[in-house]
Amino acid sequence: MTNRKRITAAAALALALLGAAAAGSAQQKDVEAEKNIFAMDTFMTLRAIGPEAEKAVEAASKEILRLDAMLSTGNENSVVYRLNQDGEGTATEEMAELLAYSEDLYESTDGCFNIAIYPVMQLWGFPTGEYHVPDEKELAQVQDLLDMSKVQFDEESGKITLLQEGMAIDFGGIAKGYTSSRVMEMFEEYGVEAGLINLGGNVHTFRTKTDGSYWRVAIKNPWNTDAYLGVVEVADEAVITSGGYERSFEEDGQTYHHIIDPATCTPAEAGLTSVTIVSKDGTLADGLSTSLYIMGREKAEAYWREHPDEFETILVEEDGTVAVSEGLADRFTSEEEFEIMKR
Repeated sequence: MTNRKRITAAAALALALLGAAAAGSAQQKDVEAEKNIFAMDTFMTLRAIGPEAEKAVEAASKEILRLDAMLSTGNENSVVYRLNQDGEGTATEEMAELLAYSEDLYESTDGCFNIAIYPVMQLWGFPTGEYHVPDEKELAQVQDLLDMSKVQFDEESGKITLLQEGMAIDFGGIAKGYTSSRVMEMFEEYGVEAGLINLGGNVHTFRTKTDGSYWRVAIKNPWNTDAYLGVVEVADEAVITSGGYERSFEEDGQTYHHIIDPATCTPAEAGLTSVTIVSKDGTLADGLSTSLYIMGREKAEAYWREHPDEFETILVEEDGTVAVSEGLADRFTSEEEFEIMKR
């Protein structure tokens, strides 16, 4: 089934703002607050409307920086950095939650989501920007480090042990999604009436706009990142897109992107060029955006059908085919033709 909708000029202008402040008139007592910060290696914007909006965005900003300091793989003072260096450590409450979540995603995605991927990312040079195309011998040496059964966690003591020398973990695949969900909780605590955060392209909306309408979030065009593939209307949902275009390098005329398939320890080549996940669970949306990219269209579509109440998705294939899951069909607008995936 195909569908085609047009984006109006007014909508296109609104998209450029990507979550501009809520439309409509707020009550006189309400305050609109906005704050920009740099954390988790990206620029972030927090917006909120409500009587305590300024306090909400300030508190949320501090929480983001706290989580970044805890979960960073590059900060020598972070808990994760010390764990990776020492091979053991004590998990914080947040790390314990992320470990449990990671194990569940690892199982449900047949290993496509794997926090033990960090040594492979280091081998390719993505964390540092010192890029390197490894040979087969190097890839074979790191393959054994991806065994999640060797990430041992004792819930009673909180102790994490990496059972094989050279192992290292990275929560980067779900950290921003987890953080955005935490910010939504804080917005609730501060009585925010409407809000939106953009964590380097990971968008999470709080309720609707103050006039009751949906937020309109743009989806990047993977072939032209200065343009939009379309826009999705959401409320109380995260919208997270992953694509190989986000980070890559060239060597000897070949492009290598950063989404690594744990099964091969090389950039995923399953026929997709971008995957967008829409879910009320920011952590899930973050983890699945890369996992479904690694799976490819057929397996990604099957996974969505197995979890129809947990998320919706937009799959863009390398041949230009755009497939939108049924639950988003009435909320997605694009100048491109798109297929609708039925449950």
